[in-house]
Amino acid sequence: MPDIYIARSSAIAARILAGEMMIMNSADSTFFTLNEVATAIWQAADGRTPLSQIVREHICGQYDVEAGQAQADAEQFVADLSHHGILLVSDRPFAPQASA
Repeated sequence: MPDIYIARSSAIAARILAGEMMIMNSADSTFFTLNEVATAIWQAADGRTPLSQIVREHICGQYDVEAGQAQADAEQFVADLSHHGILLVSDRPFAPQASA
């Protein structure tokens, strides 16, 4: 399967509260609480690092999980959040954002 790249949407608000990542989509006010593994993926979603590398370095490297299962779970998580417009997904790296 080809690599996918993920980036956080700019239409969200995200904060860590009591050790959990809380995310709200400002477009439709949907609210998500991410577990530790999902938070690691979220924080690594820079738009330039392939999801497979994020899983290998941030999930398999820190948690006792089989690589294939971790990749499948990460892809499902990304699909769920991209469906809500919280993560952006591309088959190529996102262009760097211009500094303001």
